[in-house]
Amino acid sequence: MINIKEDERLSVLNHSCAHLLAQAVKHLYPEAKFWVGPVISEGFYYDIDLGDVTLKEEDLEKIEKEMKKLSKDGKRIVRHELSRKEALEMFKDDPYKIDLINEMDENTVITCYTQGDFTDLCRGPHVESVKECKHFKLLKFSGSYYKGDANNKVLQRIYGVCFDSEEDLKNYLEELEELKQRDHRKIGKEQEIFMNHELVGAGMPLWLPNGALIRKQLENYIYEKEEKMGYVHVYTPCVGTVNLYKTSGHWDHYKENMFPMMKVDDEEFVLRPMNCPHHMLIYKNKLHSYRDLPIRIGEFATDFRYEASGAVKGLERVRCMCQNDAHLFVTPEQIGDEFKKVVDLILAVYKDFGIKNYKFRLSLRDPKDKDKYFDDDEMWEMAENKLREVLDSLNTPYYEAIGEAAFYGPKLDVEVKPAVGPEVTLSTCQLDFLLPRRFDLNYIDSNGEKQVPVVIHRAIFGTFDRFTAFLLEETKGILPLWLSPTQINIIPVNMEYHEEYAREIEHWLQEKGYRVITDYRNEKLSYKMRESVIKKIPVSLILGQKEVDEGTISYREFGSTETKTVSKEEFIKYLEERIEEKR
Repeated sequence: MINIKEDERLSVLNHSCAHLLAQAVKHLYPEAKFWVGPVISEGFYYDIDLGDVTLKEEDLEKIEKEMKKLSKDGKRIVRHELSRKEALEMFKDDPYKIDLINEMDENTVITCYTQGDFTDLCRGPHVESVKECKHFKLLKFSGSYYKGDANNKVLQRIYGVCFDSEEDLKNYLEELEELKQRDHRKIGKEQEIFMNHELVGAGMPLWLPNGALIRKQLENYIYEKEEKMGYVHVYTPCVGTVNLYKTSGHWDHYKENMFPMMKVDDEEFVLRPMNCPHHMLIYKNKLHSYRDLPIRIGEFATDFRYEASGAVKGLERVRCMCQNDAHLFVTPEQIGDEFKKVVDLILAVYKDFGIKNYKFRLSLRDPKDKDKYFDDDEMWEMAENKLREVLDSLNTPYYEAIGEAAFYGPKLDVEVKPAVGPEVTLSTCQLDFLLPRRFDLNYIDSNGEKQVPVVIHRAIFGTFDRFTAFLLEETKGILPLWLSPTQINIIPVNMEYHEEYAREIEHWLQEKGYRVITDYRNEKLSYKMRESVIKKIPVSLILGQKEVDEGTISYREFGSTETKTVSKEEFIKYLEERIEEKR
């Protein structure tokens, strides 16, 4: 989707349209006062003080009508330069503009733009006339605190977008509607996957039964893969002492992203933001020989990170998350093989989930940043070169990003382009020479000498929260059979004659481990089928007299109008194949 802000022509056009919006609002609400009206990636907005007036949906239509009238009038947009004294005099009745002027540097050239009977303080630039701003649409409105401060007055923010042609506008609006339908928050509500509640807190999602089923299937899926690769899984507490994170170094480098410290008795605790310190101590719990390595410790771990309230979003950006985390303790000689196995696992998972639009980023330190990164040039050069060697040996295309590494080591991030929004990092694999030293970890080598292991931090799904959000938006909530909370919907054609057979099939499928519901309502078949489609259930069974007499099953796949009739045995084979293929 096009980023309006990054396109020079569209940026100027949308900023000019923001002024057209303000002029129309001023005509309809003469007492209106205006704060700022910037261009954003999705178009523009203007924050407006309308006094006691509260906007309603129908008001947008009135404002649009006035904007079209003004645009058709075609007034030129004229730039004026003002002295500070002239500017203060011109906007003396507008406290918002006075505030903007007072915040300007003394050497700032103050400018305003006039179009007909409307003048607005602005640094520009603008298009030649309002006639160019004719292909626009007001999208929505919301409340917004003045200067973003919750202690200030709530202004009314109106969003809009403008293009050079009606066709471009139409295409953009269609894309917006598509994105709206894919928004995982919308899907999550409709399909009862998760919810939020102010009594629990921002960024603290509650997984509903359907969501819990999806998450459990994801956990089972990755657990089975990890177990086959020799991972052992553990459970560790959701808290740790401040000293634990001082030992790891996270307290110095990550404290601002943690929840506040809690004092209990004589100990100081924090909600854990990551799991590596706990896993370091599990490794240290016993003596290890080089023959024991690699040791792969995995955990589905609940972590807590502070995110600004304005940044939290559904399951995509949360304050409480469950990571698909693991730490691999290896000898230096094993780094290449183990790192390759992690990359192979990532690619296998992406293949199963049909993820194709991704790229690898080698995240490196910024050598000049001595605050963020542990100051050991030799360690960093060794770690970064080792990752380059491995990636080059895999013939995997990647690009390098300076300043994106963890404080303790470089990492490989897999950036995925989702159906909605900008790229996100789903999987990550990090190389760490530092934390094993901080926790005084060691193993006995073949010469009987103590050596320090290397740790590979890796997360395949990243967090189950973000991965679920990604899946819902990729699939529009049409999940594959193996992952769907309800796999099969049984629909008796006539309750009087076909209920008994429907119950028999329901119990039979449940005994075989399938997630089944049966629609026992006395409604028409067409109504029940439509409901099944709305709920995006993968398979619907239609059981009528023919099926009762022959002991067969008629089914229809989601998205298809074709009904197939098969024996029970054939139906089970069909289900097994679909689940095995992960399609």
